[in-house]
Amino acid sequence: MPEEFKTIREMCADFGVTPRTLRFYEAKELLFPKRDGQHRLFTRRDQARLKLILRGKRFGFSLEQIRQLLEMYDRDDSELRQLRKTYDIAQERLADMERQRAELAEAISELKQDLAWAADVLSQADRPRAAE
Repeated sequence: MPEEFKTIREMCADFGVTPRTLRFYEAKELLFPKRDGQHRLFTRRDQARLKLILRGKRFGFSLEQIRQLLEMYDRDDSELRQLRKTYDIAQERLADMERQRAELAEAISELKQDLAWAADVLSQADRPRAAE
């Protein structure tokens, strides 16, 4: 079965990324498209790697964490080992996100209180003018 390639345009359409994004991941050695002259041809492996990269970025993994996971798979092809490492990193990321959410909820609450106070002060300041 011949290998199926995708062009940069097809990759962009399929994954909702820009050519610049694909070139960036190639420069960071996360993707390794084949070359046909000046054209980049992405293999199924590149497509799978891009899917994992985008998922990792969506979850807030650093490029270095993503690289480590991809290299682990390349070296050993052990899905269980990769899954364990991914699970550990994801647990850490989830704890960070929950901490950030708590901090954000607290900041929102404080801002709402400050806005309510400011609205009260402004409405009281406007009352004498309305009476004049």
